[in-house]
Order: sequence, then C-alpha cells, then structure tokens
Amino acid sequence: FAGLVRLSGWLILGLLGGLIAVLAWGGLSAWSAFGPGFVWSTVWNPVSQHFGAAAPVFGSVVTTLLALVFAVPLAFGIAFWLVEMAPAVVAGPIGMAVQLLAAVPSIIFGMWGFFVIVPAMAHYVQPWARRHLGHLPGVGTLFQGPPYGTGLLTAGLVLAVMVTPFVCAVMRDVFVAMPAQIRESAYGLGATRWEVMRSVTLPWSRPALIGGIMLGMGRALGETMAVTFVIGNTNRIGWSLFSPGNTIASLIALEFPESPAGSLKLASLLALGFILMVISFLTLACSRLLLRRGGG
Repeated sequence: FAGLVRLSGWLILGLLGGLIAVLAWGGLSAWSAFGPGFVWSTVWNPVSQHFGAAAPVFGSVVTTLLALVFAVPLAFGIAFWLVEMAPAVVAGPIGMAVQLLAAVPSIIFGMWGFFVIVPAMAHYVQPWARRHLGHLPGVGTLFQGPPYGTGLLTAGLVLAVMVTPFVCAVMRDVFVAMPAQIRESAYGLGATRWEVMRSVTLPWSRPALIGGIMLGMGRALGETMAVTFVIGNTNRIGWSLFSPGNTIASLIALEFPESPAGSLKLASLLALGFILMVISFLTLACSRLLLRRGGG
C-alpha cells in the first residue's frame, strides 16, 4: 500500500513534468525563430509568419485581475452572510445554489455574457463611463473607446461570475470549520459580529482564504470559451477597459484548428501554452511565499 501511494504521488509529478516538457519542446522552433523577444512582441501576423506573446499575455493578466477584483469581495460577502447572518433555513438552499454555479458549463456563461452583458455594456455602461469618467486626468484613458460592448472589462465581469462560486465555497467551508470556542470567546468579550470576522476569523483562516483565491485565479487564467465570446478576439494591447483583446487560452482555442502540424504558428501556440504554465506556477509560488511570511 505504501508503495502504491508513493507511486501515485510520483505519477502526478511525472504527468506535470511531461506536460511542461511537451509544451516546451513543441514551442522550441518559435523560441529559436524569435528568441526572448517573443515574450514582449505585440505582433501576431500569420501571413508574415511573425508571432508574439505580449498581447495575449496582457489580456490574460488584466482579465484575471479584473475578475478577482469583482469576485473576491462578492464571494466574501456571500460567505460572511451565509455563515454569520442568514437563517439556517435560508443559508442551506442559497449556499447550494451558489455552489451549483460552479457546475454550469463555461460555454453557457459565454452565451449569457454575449447576449446579456455585452448589450448592457454597449448601451448603458460604456457610454455612461466615457461621458462621466473619460475626461478625468490619468484614469480617463481607462474609459475611452467606442462602445462595442465586448472588451477586457466585459471578460473580467463574466470571469468574476464564474470564479465566485469556487472562492465562496472555500471561504464558507473555512468559516464553518473554525472552532466555535474561538468565535464565542470573542463574542463574550463584547466584540461585534464584524469585529469577530475581521480580528478573529480572518487571521485564523488566512492561509485557506489565500488558497481559495488562488484557485479562482487559476480558473480565470485558464478559461477559454466564455472569454472567447466576450473579449473581442483582437491581438493588440489596449489600455482602455473597453478595448477588445485576447487571452492565451482564447487565442489557442481560436487559432489551433488552423495551425498545420510542424508550422511556426503551431509552435508559437505551444510556446504560449508554456508561458501560461509559467504564469500559473509563478502565481502559486507567490501565494506560498505570502503564506510563509504570514506564518512567520
């Protein structure tokens, strides 16, 4: 039994290493053709056979950060309400409904975003933001551009809805798992409900909360079809939240069927997959470093 368990652990490492090796070897010709400049080049031109990763990397990072900005406070609010405020007869069904959102296929979220969020952004949100915020110095650039409805902000909103159930489920489980004696002791000292959450529950559950946020980040980084519906699918870097863009996952999904075996385009897509793996690894490493510093 011990040998079987040990073999299972090494098998996971072997599969992960094999996946990284396939991506690195498949993208070798792209790295040979473009060198390190492949990472910061903004050109993606299949006609001239010149490819760069900067635009999809930028789109992946921006949409993921936007998704976390919207999803983390929402998930925390839902988890806090379900654990501390909602009656038990209500908390159970609503908590189950939130978790069931995680089972919705991503293409359904993409269709919902395309038919609901995109028109709302084009007719209401983007014109209002450009009219009232576009003239502000410094931040006005973030709200410029024609109101197409698609873009980085729309993709971030759809991703936020998708990752909220994952983050909320982890937060709720951690809050429930906290020993009741610790919470009751704080209440006995006269602390309010919010003071208990801020000064007792959050410090006690911080490692697990960071893990839940990292889970949501990984989900957002790798999402494909939902983002493809609403981001605009343009390989360029735009500093406006309303500008169309692309992500690594959506670009691979769109371009992979049109990439012949052995072509430079296919090698570039595999190199993009390798970069996505590196980004995911770096985010995980940063989260572990934060946890270690917090524990010290």
